[in-house]
Amino acid sequence: MTRRTKIADLIRTEPLNTEVLVKGWVKAFRNNQFLALNDGSCAQNLQVVVDFENTDPSLIERIKFGASVGARGQLLESQGKGQRIEVKADEIYIYGDCNPDEYPLQPKKQTLEFLREIAHLRFRTNTFSAVFRIRHALAYAIHKFFNDRGFYYLHTPIITASDAEGAGEMFRVTTLPFDKTPRTENGEVDFKEDFFRRSTNLTVSGQLEAELGAMALGQVYTFGPTFRAENSNTTRHLAEFWMIEPEVAFNDLNDNMDLAEDMLRYVIQYALDNCADDLKILEERLIEEEKSKPQDQRSEMNLSDKLRFVVDNRFERITYTEAIHILKNSNQNKKGKFQFPVEGWGTDLQSEHERYLVEKHFKKPVILTNYPAEIKAFYMRQDEAKEGVPGPTVSAMDILFPGIGEIVGGSQREERLERLVNRMREMHIPEEELYWYLDTRRFGSCEHAGFGLGFERLVLFVTGMSNIRDVIAFPRYPGNAEF
Repeated sequence: MTRRTKIADLIRTEPLNTEVLVKGWVKAFRNNQFLALNDGSCAQNLQVVVDFENTDPSLIERIKFGASVGARGQLLESQGKGQRIEVKADEIYIYGDCNPDEYPLQPKKQTLEFLREIAHLRFRTNTFSAVFRIRHALAYAIHKFFNDRGFYYLHTPIITASDAEGAGEMFRVTTLPFDKTPRTENGEVDFKEDFFRRSTNLTVSGQLEAELGAMALGQVYTFGPTFRAENSNTTRHLAEFWMIEPEVAFNDLNDNMDLAEDMLRYVIQYALDNCADDLKILEERLIEEEKSKPQDQRSEMNLSDKLRFVVDNRFERITYTEAIHILKNSNQNKKGKFQFPVEGWGTDLQSEHERYLVEKHFKKPVILTNYPAEIKAFYMRQDEAKEGVPGPTVSAMDILFPGIGEIVGGSQREERLERLVNRMREMHIPEEELYWYLDTRRFGSCEHAGFGLGFERLVLFVTGMSNIRDVIAFPRYPGNAEF
């Protein structure tokens, strides 16, 4: 009995003049004879030649766009143009009909906005099947990168009682009834009656827990979902997204930058090496999209150029202070072309500033370091103004990419207990809530560093998509929790 063979395997091995069984979904059916079949294993369709003269007309009538079908026959060298191989079908099977009058997808170009409304079906389009094959490849490459370098994959909790960022924009986790919420004598919610006997929420980051692992295992990384209850209805924000967060004991800021740069170059090169057909589909889509934009809004680089821009250039490393000097004295700033003018030191850089540094000034990826402490998190190591005296900056770093701005944020962590406690007090972060985190500084502390990479930001960059909701299967954002 012939077993099903994936189309990707047939294209790769081309076992000509053998009987094969293929199964997939109809992408096109011409002249009641030429069937384009795709099974999701690759971007390419396989042509199946149907013997319409000897096939039941009622079966041929059921071969519609979107239908699930199978074909058994000989794999031959194609006589027509556009493909090297084809299957000359001896038998055709219909597994699932698809009524074209009811099917929301049609064999024509669909807008991304429309496809977001039917996200449960958009995998079936060429664009989104390409996006999610690339997403898989990037996830695999990340795991391979860290595994090959001796990192341990740490699963940090989804439900936590801490706010790693101090932002306070978190989703609450509770089993308390909404209509009869128990209250204390002061009228506050009595979380002692809740499942965990305390207030809990969905995690915003696995970093703090990863630091605990690194202080014993040496080097660990997390790769899991994180949640932000920000009411941000933008093309760059999600309420649920995935984060990669390595933490390494005995690493300083320079080691941290080296690791992040190596990882980014590695995973993007992996996509270039292994996703050529899918990247081609997305590049062609992007070229068509660019044609509809005014000339001054078009990108100077196509998709493949952007990816090579990263892997072929060493990242420029400059301090925040140097970046402010460049931006403040740029023609862009002097002529008022920045939406957010750069006034001076202490400015919180916006995406337009970051892109200017990458795309206009240095023309290569940029790593900014040593940010003002007041705009960064409590756990970042304070730089020294002079020995023993904290300066105004912290050992932080952000990596900036073309078209997207910040893609990685990280720092050397504050390993000195007294300094860390002082920063927590300045930022009104309760010490008792993070006693376990402070214990790593009390017992065998050492310098260590790590960073966070929003996985969807990476997928957005590699695929060339413009909306972050299009690079995660089922996006969560304000007002939307479908599927």
